Amino acid sequence: MLRQAPGGYTFCFGAQLVGSDVQNNCPSARHHPRHNTCNIFKFDPADEDKRKLLCERVLNLLEKGTKTSCQIACLEALRILSRDKKILQPVTTKRNMQTLMGLARLEPSEDTLGEVADFPVIVESLKCLCNIVFNSAVAQKLSLELNLAAMLCNLLKKCKGQPMVHVIKCFDLRLLFLLSLLHNEIRTQLRNELQALPLLTEALESSFRITWTETYVVLPQENSPPLALQETDCAIEALKALFNVTLESWNVHSESEAHQFRYMAAILRHCLLTKGPSEDKTEELHSNTINLLSNVPVSCLDVLISTSKEEESLKYNGMNMDAIQVLLDFMEMRIDKGCSYLEGLTPVLSLLTQCSRSHRPIRKFIKAQVLPPLTDVSNRPEIGTTVRNKLVRLMTHVDLGVKQFAAEFLFVLCKERVDSLLKYTGYGNAAGLLAARGLLAGGRGERWYSDDEDTDTEEYKSAKPNINLITGHLEEPMPNPMDEMTEEQKEYEAMKLVNMFDKLSREEVIKPMGVRADGTMAPLEETISQYQANENSSSDTD
Repeated sequence: MLRQAPGGYTFCFGAQLVGSDVQNNCPSARHHPRHNTCNIFKFDPADEDKRKLLCERVLNLLEKGTKTSCQIACLEALRILSRDKKILQPVTTKRNMQTLMGLARLEPSEDTLGEVADFPVIVESLKCLCNIVFNSAVAQKLSLELNLAAMLCNLLKKCKGQPMVHVIKCFDLRLLFLLSLLHNEIRTQLRNELQALPLLTEALESSFRITWTETYVVLPQENSPPLALQETDCAIEALKALFNVTLESWNVHSESEAHQFRYMAAILRHCLLTKGPSEDKTEELHSNTINLLSNVPVSCLDVLISTSKEEESLKYNGMNMDAIQVLLDFMEMRIDKGCSYLEGLTPVLSLLTQCSRSHRPIRKFIKAQVLPPLTDVSNRPEIGTTVRNKLVRLMTHVDLGVKQFAAEFLFVLCKERVDSLLKYTGYGNAAGLLAARGLLAGGRGERWYSDDEDTDTEEYKSAKPNINLITGHLEEPMPNPMDEMTEEQKEYEAMKLVNMFDKLSREEVIKPMGVRADGTMAPLEETISQYQANENSSSDTD
């Protein structure tokens, strides 16, 4: 038993390791008659040699075969020790890896999981393998040689329909996730040779109480209790493993692949509508669901909405938008949290952008929620508490990735029309996107959208002539400071401004830029020359 003590760790061999009193942390173990005969191994955490020796002794005990209680104690100690990368050399041998795989029932000859009493040994062995694979590149290579991924898939099949195997299944999936994350060849093996996509999808489905009413449609479970903690953990591990397996899956080549992804997307829709045992677990479940949905081919995401037959569902033009509303709520929640925008917010922004670009009903619903018809334009677009205000603020975020995703999302909602985007955001907030897309001169993106036009409110129409196009809000007319100047004063101020810009330009503090005819940026001299050339050619034609 490994115990932390002042100045180091203590590991007890012999009777104390096997004794059930110690295993159950019974106080009477201190006075057990065999306590004085146990071998006590003390070491300092800084002493790598002793920790390596301890790993070897633990593995020797496991290889020889001992009682279940002793195996569990040894595996618990090894699990703690295997968190240290520096001492894994004795562990990462083919022989020792096979020993741990045997204890985890990861062998071709094993057809069943064995007795329920052996389940803790399987779980602790899988935990040790998770730590070892995560911390050792040698173990990752050995995993491919020992065909560990295939063994794990086989163990996952054994768990099907078995009671009391949630923890085994959870760590099996976690180890599959680590292998597919850390080793490209294993990820390819899982995707192609082992056909892990349907197996993992089935493991994900088994974590929920799903009843299918028709193809890709799950029977709604009104007032259903939150998902249990163990089932939630299994679902999260399955989602993470599926994410790695489905990387680069945007190109679907066959009907069977399309069916598999639509089937998975239908389960993911159910994930979005399911709550976990706590708010944090629900957020983690939904976050991993969104990550996986980002890998689903966009043509298969139409299963997120369906013809609504439920009276209590969120309907829009006859379609069930419950899952899309969850995505919008999740996006706003992540914006409000304000931390780790790049990792926490960009996946859901990217997913909503792809859905909006490819599926017109989704885009129309999201636009109605995010960019409703303007009525009050007295404040700047970035000021306020609405979703539009929050997204417009992100358009000038210091993180270029976040800024790009937020601007692209709003641009797609505006059907990639510059005039529509400027109406909702103002030219100043949209300038970065327009410069990157070569649309500073106006126009629209390359993608085609339906020709239905936006309907402006009467309030917006009456205020439109006085809206500042740069700031995007209504401004009271300001007095012209040059009205009271003489012509000489105006000329003096103009020359003063020209001299200031000339000095900044010569000292390369700024570089004057202009807009080409195609809407892209260029040095001012080039744009002036191009403009003069166009003028000359037009005069010659006349």
